[in-house]
This record gives sequence, C-alpha cells and structure tokens, in this order.
Amino acid sequence: MPDYGHHWPRELPVSTAESLTYAIGDIHGSLPKLRRLLAQCQQHAQGRPMTLVFLGDYIDRGPQSAGVVRYVIELQSRTSDRVVALIGNHEAIALDVIDGAAPEQYWLGQGDLPGDHVDWMRALPSSYDDGSRFFVHAGIDPEKPLDAQDRHDLIWMREPFLSDRRNHGRLIVHGHTPVATRTPDLRDNRLNIDTGAVFGGPLTAAVFASAQVEPIAFLEAN
Repeated sequence: MPDYGHHWPRELPVSTAESLTYAIGDIHGSLPKLRRLLAQCQQHAQGRPMTLVFLGDYIDRGPQSAGVVRYVIELQSRTSDRVVALIGNHEAIALDVIDGAAPEQYWLGQGDLPGDHVDWMRALPSSYDDGSRFFVHAGIDPEKPLDAQDRHDLIWMREPFLSDRRNHGRLIVHGHTPVATRTPDLRDNRLNIDTGAVFGGPLTAAVFASAQVEPIAFLEAN
C-alpha cells in the first residue's frame, strides 16, 4: 500500500444522500487520464450528489491542452453548480502573455487557445472554500488569514507554505508542486494532490464527504 504522507484515508461508509466532493490535481493536457479519472469518480459516487473541484493547470506540457479546457467547459455547461474550476499558474502565464504583461518566450510553443477558452480562463476564481477545506492551486501565505490572501500567492506559493505546520482553520487542498513519490501528500494542515500526471504519474482525485475534514479516499488514473 502506498504511503500517502502522514496519513492513509480509510474508506468510510457514506450515506446514499450525502454529497461528495472530488478534488482533481494538475492535468496539464492529459485528457485521456482526465476522462478515465472522471469515469472512476462517477462510479465511486454511485448516484450520490457530487461536486468536482479542479485545482488548475489544465494547459501546457501535455499534448491536449485545448481538449482539456473544452472538456471542463462542457462539464460546467451541464452542471455549473457542481463543477468548480480554479486558475493555476499556467493559465495565469498564458493570460499575461496574451495581455502583453509577460514576454512571449514564457509561453512560446505551449500552444494556441481559442477566444472562448481565453475568456473562460479570465473568469476562473483562485480559491474555493467549502467550510471544511480551502481549495487553491498552489498554497497560501501562512502569515495571513484565509480571507486576506493575495491572488498571486494562491496561484504561485511554495515556501514558506509547504514547510509550515500551523493549523489554518481549513485543510488546504492544493497542487502545483509535484509530489516526488507520485502519491498524494496528506499532512495535518494540507493535502497536495499534484501527483505528476504529465510526468508519468497518475492523475489523482481526493474524495471528501461532509462527515470528516480529511479525504475518505483517493482515486487515480494512469
């Protein structure tokens, strides 16, 4: 059994009426893995209400950036109140280049995006708070309360967040920094689910129920 950080989530009985949340890590154009993972989420939910939370970085590095964005947009169009898509640093870089705020070399060769995809990226929020978990792409500034976070930090942060052990009032669920073991890294105050899908690792979903703060399971697609 893989070692998931400091804890291993035990699959708990969940009421057939209880809503589940599936947080999905960095995709980076890995469309086949995304399709397989979402099929697993549907199967796992067994008809229970489900919310999808994407942690950003849909584009770059992998071969099907536009396909991933199109797929997530279609999901939102069908169930907009059940699909939360956050912005990642790679979307932020693309927008900066498009707006002339960053040199083209920072995104040169990463691919072109249709206008509606660019509009969609502009509207992406940088965080999602469900009352028990705080979902972001990269992390938070541990010196600031959650309602005073800077958007840049939510998209780009690594240290001192990754080393900080303080309780932030929510479990911080994030990606951005690929886990070397290619397995989720669950700590007392945060969960990293960037398992390096574009580098040969799986694409991972953390499953949450309202009965507990920590995930009740992990799903992965290779």
